[in-house]
Amino acid sequence: MGAGVDLDAVADELYGLAPGDFTAARDERVKAARAAGDRDLAEQIRRLRRPTMAAWASNLLVREQPDQTERLLQLGEALRQAHQDLDGAQLRELSAQQHQLTFALARQADQLTAQAGQRISDDVRQEVQDTLHAALADPEAAEQVAEGRLAKPLSAPAGFPTSVPQPPQAPVPRRATRPADEVADLDAARTRRREQQERLERARQQASDAQRELHERESELVAAEEEQRRAEEEQQQAEQRVNELSRQLQDAERDQQRAREATRKTRDRTRETRRTVREVQRRAKDTATHARKIAE
Repeated sequence: MGAGVDLDAVADELYGLAPGDFTAARDERVKAARAAGDRDLAEQIRRLRRPTMAAWASNLLVREQPDQTERLLQLGEALRQAHQDLDGAQLRELSAQQHQLTFALARQADQLTAQAGQRISDDVRQEVQDTLHAALADPEAAEQVAEGRLAKPLSAPAGFPTSVPQPPQAPVPRRATRPADEVADLDAARTRRREQQERLERARQQASDAQRELHERESELVAAEEEQRRAEEEQQQAEQRVNELSRQLQDAERDQQRAREATRKTRDRTRETRRTVREVQRRAKDTATHARKIAE
């Protein structure tokens, strides 16, 4: 293990792997740390737990879609702030938006894991959605999700953000409220209401932006998958053509070999026949010469 390698670097590497590859790679890093004389680091690495399928899918989503993750976390901040101020109807509206967003992101995680060669079940996809919901509800959970090193899925705190806040207690009437105080209280109430409305609008806008960008990324993913499918078909067709041409080449080479052998045999027969013809011609000439001598 080279100099400067720490637990964060090793964890980033390991939690980027599929669960099936995690344990062997972790054990190799433990051995390397021990060989480098860093037993404390080796023990810390050994304690890293293999991620569940849901945790791996969540980590993959965070690593492959950092922009979407950032938008999700920003929406979580707005939702947590809005949860403290908004009434029940507004909370239910934001809750519907966050459920739509987490459902769409969990579906995208499903597509990413399929591209990585492993399909996840409906139960695992629900655990991914619960993990994203936890990131919206809890800032500590948001930090864990953003690191991309989850070993197990997370659960959102109960009651967020669909719980309806209790109405504030009515203030005790003052016996002698001055007009100036009444005006100040009214202005403060209007200011609070305006700030609440602004936070609501920001939360709505962030949810809308996140959903719009998610749809764009999903469209890009569908187009990429279609392009990949066509490329794989073309590759398969090219491989079939190569195989066919290889077979034809082998047949042609065998035909060539047979033709060469036939040519060699024909050449040998021609050479032998030529020698025979010359021998016959020579004997015929000798015979003719001998016959002339006898005739003389």
